[in-house]
Order: sequence, then structure tokens, then C-alpha cells
Amino acid sequence: MPSQLDMFSHDSVHSRVTTRAKGQSRPQNSAMTEQDMQRSLEATGRYRILTKLQPRAVAPTPRPGFPLRGVILDTETTGLNARTDEIIEIGVLAFTFNADGGIGDVSGLFGGMRQPSGKIPAEITRLTGITDEMVAGKSIDIQALERLIAPADLLIAHNAAFDRPFCEAFSPMFVNKAWACSVAEIDWRARGYEGTKLGYLIGQSGYFHDGHRAVDDCFALLEVLSGGGQKPGRSAFAELYAASQQSRVRIYAEQSPFDMKDQLKARGYRWSDGSEGRPKSWWIELPEDALDDELLYLRSEIYRWQDADPPVVHLTAFDRFRTRK
Repeated sequence: MPSQLDMFSHDSVHSRVTTRAKGQSRPQNSAMTEQDMQRSLEATGRYRILTKLQPRAVAPTPRPGFPLRGVILDTETTGLNARTDEIIEIGVLAFTFNADGGIGDVSGLFGGMRQPSGKIPAEITRLTGITDEMVAGKSIDIQALERLIAPADLLIAHNAAFDRPFCEAFSPMFVNKAWACSVAEIDWRARGYEGTKLGYLIGQSGYFHDGHRAVDDCFALLEVLSGGGQKPGRSAFAELYAASQQSRVRIYAEQSPFDMKDQLKARGYRWSDGSEGRPKSWWIELPEDALDDELLYLRSEIYRWQDADPPVVHLTAFDRFRTRK
């Protein structure tokens, strides 16, 4: 029974919880199952029960019908800059899936820590729980990791714009792979979720978990992706996989008039400070079929010049979320 219900002792459950069906009450000496207690509490409308997430077992032989291979990965690092900071932990969960986005079996796991070149900052230890003592003398087994990464058709991270640059800086095995982001490429709000942080998604999916290790977070994300939230039909993973198969464009409103910044921001443009090889300008990323309409908007409403030709970058899952050289 989840720890949230520990406040209910065996005796208090017997004496306080009764059924209400047509005036019938549960005999005071009859034992209640966990399911009985959960139903009774939820029926009051005052409780919401979370179930401890149980990691799926690794299948010795994955079922047929799921020919594609996916990998969920999570990293812990010494900081935010992939050029200067380092991975100190990586977790990988490999699974099978099909072209419709149906999830098959967990087919492999990897978790490893490594000692960085310097001390782990105190703030990072506070956030991750990883200490210098925990990583002392440790290194990541590259061959074991590559056995899961090399055959993968899709790598998934919960904020791929963070994890992909770190992974590519760590090893070339991550470079020529298709990546998907479970933050940016799923409409969680349309699915009834209040936020995109993994903790919110897990809780609103009805689970809680021990989220201090990278592999644990990979298992948690798999369960969230396998569900649909309040949106009927395809799972969150099916939505993510479909999005990863679509080409997108990134448009840079370079040299746009300064007094148009509020209008661009209101339309969804974000500011690039010119770092990592990107133009210093407002930019937006859209489905490829929206390119012509967006260029028309920029030329008529922002530049007010029909020959304006802002930079456009075409993107697929193979080059999205990476650091530009």
C-alpha cells in the first residue's frame, strides 16, 4: 500500500470506512483490501491516490510486431553548458515500438556514473544528490552503452535541447541519430496536464516514484508516454513519434525593426543572443508546411518589404535540438 495511506491504521480502517450501497454497511470485523480502501477514499471526492510506479521488467525476448527500437535517456551533469560542463550520470532504457506508436517491451537498460575532471558544484549535488564520493574512480562503460544506442531508431529525452549537446560532446555514438523531445513535441496541455516537468506528469498520471537516479526517471517517462492523459485516442508516445517524423523550419527574423519585438514575441518568436552559431535575432520553429504563410506575415507585417528574405533552416529529427558548431 502506498505510503500516503499509512496514516490509516488497521483498526481505524475497520471502524471508520463503511460501504454506502443501499444502506448496507461493511461488517466491522471484515478485512479491507487495498482496492477497497482506495475506492472508499476516492469516492469521498477528498482524496487522490497515487500508486508507486513499478518499473517494467526487461523482456528476454521482445514480442514480434514491434520492429522499431527506441531509447529513453536521461543525464545528470556538472552544469548547464555542454561545452564546458560534463556528464556525471547517464541512464538509458531501450524499448521496442511499431510505426503506429504502439509500445512493445523494455529490451535493455544501462545506468552509469563517471568522475568529472573537477569537483561537482555544491548546487549540482543539492539538485541531483550526486556527490564526489559517489562518482570517485567511476567511468561509463562505452561498449555497453553503445550496444543500446547504435541500433536505436529514435532517442528520446525530456528536454532534448539540454541532453543532446551533452551526449554528443561525450561520444560520437549520439551524433548521427534521430532525436525527439518529450517536452517540446507533445501538447501536454491538450492532454490535461498542468505542466511539462516530469514530476508533474508522473503525479497527474497517477504515480509517484523515487526520482533521484537517471534510470528511474527513464522508467517514469516511459509510463507517462504510454498513457494518453485526458485526450482520447493515441498515446503521448504516438504523438511524439509522429512529430519526430515531420520536417520543420526555423525562421530567423534577422534585422527586424526593433519596435516590432513585442509583436514578434506575442506571435511566439523567441530571442537568440547569437551564441552557438545562431543569428542574433528573433526566431520561431514551425511545421514545414507553415513556411509560406509565415514568410508572408513577416514581409507584410514586420519588414513591410516584399523582397525580405529572412534566414530559414530546415530541420529533421536528425538535426533538431543539437548545438550548432
